[in-house]
Amino acid sequence: MNRKLTVGERVMYVSSEAPVNCIFPVKIKGQINQERLEQALLKLQLKHPLLRVVIREDEKGAPYYVTDTQIAPIPIDIRERYTNEDWQQVSVDEWYRPFEVTKGPLARVVWLKSDMVSELLLVCPHCICDGSSILTLLRELLMGLDNPLLDLPPYPSFEHISELLPLSLLDNKKFKLRASVIGKIAGLVLWLKTRGLKPVTSRGYLLNWKLSQELSNTLVYRCKEEGTSLFAAISVAFLEAFRQVRTSQAHNKLICPVDIRRFVPEIAQDELFAFAPIVELSADTSALNDFWSKTRSFKNDLMAKIDKINIHELLYMGEHFHSSLPRMVTFLKTTDGTHDVTLSNMGKLHLPESFETFELETVYSPSAGFPWRNPNTLVASTYKGLLDFTFISNEAFLPESDARAIQMKAISILQEKSRIKQTYGVKG
Repeated sequence: MNRKLTVGERVMYVSSEAPVNCIFPVKIKGQINQERLEQALLKLQLKHPLLRVVIREDEKGAPYYVTDTQIAPIPIDIRERYTNEDWQQVSVDEWYRPFEVTKGPLARVVWLKSDMVSELLLVCPHCICDGSSILTLLRELLMGLDNPLLDLPPYPSFEHISELLPLSLLDNKKFKLRASVIGKIAGLVLWLKTRGLKPVTSRGYLLNWKLSQELSNTLVYRCKEEGTSLFAAISVAFLEAFRQVRTSQAHNKLICPVDIRRFVPEIAQDELFAFAPIVELSADTSALNDFWSKTRSFKNDLMAKIDKINIHELLYMGEHFHSSLPRMVTFLKTTDGTHDVTLSNMGKLHLPESFETFELETVYSPSAGFPWRNPNTLVASTYKGLLDFTFISNEAFLPESDARAIQMKAISILQEKSRIKQTYGVKG
């Protein structure tokens, strides 16, 4: 492979010194065999082309994925485990621990080890994986750790974004001209908007919690009963919580990434890819409508906006924004944006609930240390029926005390609307 990073990959790459890192932690009961873990990681590396690349920049500073046939194995960083909360601090530390992208590989595992309980933290640069991708890696890693005979057939990666686009679009000269003009205008607009602005440097924090089994079950049941989705209920609850806690500083807007695989069949479910189109959503704030009516409206709005996405045009258009990318990254680092939070709902995690050689006690929703001025991100996932949340921000943009108040208010709303009057949740 020797291909230029796509625009989506390039944004998450940020720079060779500070790519955005994703961390996916799991808690395991039982003995982990180090040799099996190494073998499982090797299987992943042999399957996925992006685990065998380094990143090199051309004379203009544009980064490329380049296959390295002599690349080192995915490293395992073994550390002593002291408490059930160690993984949270390690996750935050891993946000800021850069990869040697010119040497590779673009993945590592941190193993917090004790006699009978361990956490494994899978760490990858966001530029090689979206949420679906890192879940695939985690699933294959755990299955390979459990079964040394697991077969993971390799697949070829695309060499240019044009391989994912229809010929009718590639041959459309009018659209090509339009994309080129928009790309140049965007560069000028971004330059004007970011002049004189400086990034805010503040270390991030992570909050993680699980809802109780009862609240998780009842919330899912109530959503089905009301003809809405769990994502819509979570979204409306958190937007309301932001309004109550942040008052005039709240925007009543969230950003939702969408899995590109539903639009581009050339990218298989188990292949690594990093670009996710986004939709922006708001909740109905009318006092005339109840909570569940608002969630149904929110769900319908989401579906309508997803249906309008033309992913091929987005991918094609993006390739005309490469010259504007440094300004785009600066824009994200220096402006507040107009949204309260980015909400990624991973849904019910496609992970086995039982293994032969160990117990996967729990899975924590993944996190990423975004260097943006507005890093507010909420990731939700469900494993073994428990709804888990990870919230990420930094003190400069959203004080942790406010984040905890938003957390408690959102849980209270979900609890009330689900008619649960017991404990609000349990810590993971």
